Amino acid sequence: MLRPLYRSMLRLHPPAFRKRFEDEILSIFDAAATSSDRIRLLIDAVFSLARQWMLRQEFWQGAPVKSAHPAPDGIPCFYSFDTFRPRTTAVIHGSVLTITLFLATCYAIRYSWIHVLNVHIPEIEFERSEWLPPTGTPSSQSPVSPTEAIKTSLPDASVSRPPLSKAQLPHTKAIEVQSVLQLHAKEHSKPDRSLSTLAPTSSAVTNSRIPTEEPPTEEGLDPAHRRFVLDGAIKHLKHYYIDRVAARKMAATLRRHEQKGDDNDATDGAAFADLLTTQMRQVSNDLHLAVLYSQAPTAEQQARLTPEILAHYQKEMERTNCSFEKVEVLPNNLGYVKLNSFPDLSICQSSAAAAMTSLNETDAIIFDLRDNHGGVPAMVAFLASYLFEHPTHLDDFYNRAERSTLQSWTLSPVAGNKLADKPAYVLISHSTFSGAEEFSYDMKMLKRATLVGETTAGAAHMTRPRRIDGQFTIRVPDTTPINPISKTNWEGTGVRPDVEVKAADALTVAEKLAVNKLQGN
Repeated sequence: MLRPLYRSMLRLHPPAFRKRFEDEILSIFDAAATSSDRIRLLIDAVFSLARQWMLRQEFWQGAPVKSAHPAPDGIPCFYSFDTFRPRTTAVIHGSVLTITLFLATCYAIRYSWIHVLNVHIPEIEFERSEWLPPTGTPSSQSPVSPTEAIKTSLPDASVSRPPLSKAQLPHTKAIEVQSVLQLHAKEHSKPDRSLSTLAPTSSAVTNSRIPTEEPPTEEGLDPAHRRFVLDGAIKHLKHYYIDRVAARKMAATLRRHEQKGDDNDATDGAAFADLLTTQMRQVSNDLHLAVLYSQAPTAEQQARLTPEILAHYQKEMERTNCSFEKVEVLPNNLGYVKLNSFPDLSICQSSAAAAMTSLNETDAIIFDLRDNHGGVPAMVAFLASYLFEHPTHLDDFYNRAERSTLQSWTLSPVAGNKLADKPAYVLISHSTFSGAEEFSYDMKMLKRATLVGETTAGAAHMTRPRRIDGQFTIRVPDTTPINPISKTNWEGTGVRPDVEVKAADALTVAEKLAVNKLQGN
C-alpha cells in the first residue's frame, strides 16, 4: 500500500532527478524494516518534492552537472561551483513560507503565554480589584472590629512577579492604600442599613469608562430611577464580571424580574439594592457580588484619601495588632497564630514579621483562620513565605476586562527563618472567607499544610466598586485567582479540609495531629 504511494510521489519529481536517484531511493524504501520507517520516508519524499520544485533548477532544465577534471599529480588546483540563481517563483514561495512560519511562531508564543501559562504584564497597570467579605456578614462571628469586617484588600504590585532578592520586600502604592482605607472613612457616617456603610464613592476605586447621566435625587425611587440603576448594573456586569456567560444570564434575569413587575414594590433605595443583589446571587452564587446604596448623595470626586483616613486606618491596625489576635507557644512547643484578616502589607509588614519570628524555635505551627474574612493577597504571600525555602508560585490573578494576569509568589527564603521545614496546620471554618481561603487553598495544593475544620465559604473572586450614580454602586468581581496546580480555584465550592471536624474542635484536633507527627506516630 505504501510502496505505490511512495513511487507515485517519486513520479512527481523532476525527470533528471528520477533518472539519477529513483532506483536507489526505491531500494532504500524496500529495505525499510517497519511501517513507521516507511512513513518517515514518505514524509521525507514530500519535503524533497517541495525542495526540487522550488530550488533545484538544474533538474528541471536538464542542465548537465559538470564534473571536475583530475589534476596532474603534485599540482594544486582549485574549482568553483557554477553560479546558481533560484527562480523568481522560488524566491516568492520561500518568502511567503518564511513569513507564514514566523507569524505562526509569534502567534503560538503569544497564545501559550496568555492561555496556557496565563502570563501577561500589562503596559499600563489596571486598577486593583478588592477582596471584600459578603454583604451582611455578621460581625459577631469574629472578634475583629467592624472596620476590619468590611476592609477592602488589593493585590500588591509585588505579586506580579517573584522577588528579585530575599532582602526585597513589597511596597504598596498610595492608590492601593486609598482603596483599603476608603471604607474605614465611610464607617463614621450614620448608616441607613447594613449596606450603606459599604458604599465607596472614590473615583480612585471606580471606573468611569461607562458614562452615566445621574437622575435628580428624590425621597423615594420612581420607575425611571429604578430603570436607570438597573441599566447601569447590567452594563457593568456585562463589561467587567469575571464570567462572561454568567454575566449575560444575570442580565437576562434582572430584565425578566423587571418585566414581571418584581421590582415595583422597591421604592426604598436600600431595599432595591438588596433586591438586585438577591436576584444576581440566585444566578451566580457569588458572595462578593452586591449592589450598594448610600442615602446621602455623593459626588464622583468627593472621597479622596486624606491624612485623617490614613491615620484612622493605622490607628485601627495598632489597636487590633494588625489582626493578630493571638501569637503564642502552646504546650509541646507548638506555635499558634490566630489571624482574623490579612491586613495591608505596607502598614502591617513589621507586625507580621515579628509574629512569625517569635515562633521561630517552635517544632510546628498552627494558623487559626476560622474567623478570618480575607484581606490583601500581598500579605497572604508574605506569610506563606515563611513556610518555603525558595520562591514558590502561589496564584495567578486574571482580570477578564483587562485580559491581564498578575502572578503571586512567596518571598522565600526569609533570612533567619526556621519554619520552612516545620509541620504546618491551618484551622478553617464556614466563616473562613476570600483571602483566608486563598492561603488555605494554596497550602493544600502545595501539600505544605494540613487543613483541619470545616469547608470554607467558597468566595474566590476579587471585586471592585463600580459607580452607577451618586447613591448606587455595584460591587463587581472582575478578577479571579487561578492556582497553577489545579488550574482553578475555590469559588462556589469552598476549600475542603484534610481532616473534617467541627470548627470548635479544630484546634484540639490539630494539636493532637502535630504531636503525633512530631513523635513519629
